[in-house]
Amino acid sequence: MTQFTSIKFAQYSKPTARSQVVFAGEELNFAAEAEGVMGSASETVARAAKTADFNGKKSAIMHLLAPQGMDAERLIVAGLGKIEELKDRDWVNLGGEVAGKLLALKAEDAEVTFPSAATAQQAADFAQGALLRGYKFDTYRTVKKEADGDKACSLTLKVQDAGAAELSWAEAEAVAQGTLLARRLVDEPANTLGPVEFAAKAQQLSELGVEVEILDEDKMQELGMNALLAVGQGSVRPSRLAVMKWNGGKEGEAPIAFVGKGVVFDTGGISLKPGAGMEDMKGDMGGAAAVIGLMKALAGRKAAVNAVCVLGLVENMPDGNAIRPGDIVKTMSGQTVEILNTDAEGRLVLGDALWYTQERFSPKFMIDLATLTGACMVALGGHRAGVFSEDDDLAAKICAAGETTAEKMWRLPLGDEYDKMIDTPNADMRNTGGNRWGGASTAAVYLQRHTNETKWAHIDIAGVAMGSKKTAISQGWASGFGVRALNRMIKEHFEG
Repeated sequence: MTQFTSIKFAQYSKPTARSQVVFAGEELNFAAEAEGVMGSASETVARAAKTADFNGKKSAIMHLLAPQGMDAERLIVAGLGKIEELKDRDWVNLGGEVAGKLLALKAEDAEVTFPSAATAQQAADFAQGALLRGYKFDTYRTVKKEADGDKACSLTLKVQDAGAAELSWAEAEAVAQGTLLARRLVDEPANTLGPVEFAAKAQQLSELGVEVEILDEDKMQELGMNALLAVGQGSVRPSRLAVMKWNGGKEGEAPIAFVGKGVVFDTGGISLKPGAGMEDMKGDMGGAAAVIGLMKALAGRKAAVNAVCVLGLVENMPDGNAIRPGDIVKTMSGQTVEILNTDAEGRLVLGDALWYTQERFSPKFMIDLATLTGACMVALGGHRAGVFSEDDDLAAKICAAGETTAEKMWRLPLGDEYDKMIDTPNADMRNTGGNRWGGASTAAVYLQRHTNETKWAHIDIAGVAMGSKKTAISQGWASGFGVRALNRMIKEHFEG
């Protein structure tokens, strides 16, 4: 859920909400719009700022209770620093920080008055940050302690041109809603979100104009997706492949494609994971969650692009029918793979899904997202995702979009030395590198063998999709990582 009952825009007007938010520039410089809100309380604010050593530095926040001279319960002053130096992500983060303060104070209504120097897009970015900060996963809490009781807040953003801000907000909100969908899916427990239920979530996007097709196990068997099916054969819940198409670009133009790993729960299979922390493996579908969230964002903002999103949805369980270490299966590509470790299952799912995507849709490029390897977390921690690609331009576009949106990524290597590590005398390849070294890269080259020379990039989000570092706009367990960055990349480079 989001803790904001509404977020709307309005022209400048007399303050009416119980909580008022204004902005201060560097050295406590207030725009005329802020001065108009504070009125005779301006001197009180100046004295309080001196006592609190608040000078309008970027992201600093000062809170005054019942300021004398204002008909309001509280005033929040948010620092902008030098407004001309603020980047898009700064406005998003500022929205999250202000929203966090309002929610902590249990404010029921608030008005945020922007300086006239702020653009409509900046106000929309601020609103996006607020909406994202308001996310809270409490679906299954039925008994709440009174002290934990949440009060939803209605937020009104006052700007110079409300119409322009609303237009910008329509797009920014669509991206935020895609991110929130990804978060909700990652947070959802596996007992309520199996492959079939996940596929149903994809089907719901048809309401936005997305064409959705769900492939069942019989159809996948017919197509030869034996590696994907092998991962799910130990589960009583059947596997699915969800295919979503958004046709917002030129008719007949090749689509761009995104593929997501959707292991709804990963026990490791016969190669059973340790029990400690296994509950987190409900989030092993973070790649699929990001991909469906991206599709929701594109459709929600009516992106001018043709896009295909494919989700490989399985559950990896260790029953009597599960695959075993040493088993050999044939992938959809016709290549055979020897299973050395059943806990290296995500690449088996993605390999077949990637081959299917390139064969059916002949896309301009494919990008897959997956919570794929602990090795990537060892390399990058919980701060960045790993990007693998032999296409310098595509990798650069992905990483640049990540920097812009603060969904940071770092390019890691492919190459023959890693590719040789997955050779085996018993089959065309094996599903691990044979030891613990270079595990993120050996997983990536396995996927590369299933791209059929289509332009491709792999994003390993193991360290950032769940349990990642808390930020101004993400305070829960699931981050929704990847939706905003990839949407930004598409908007800047592939629309129109």
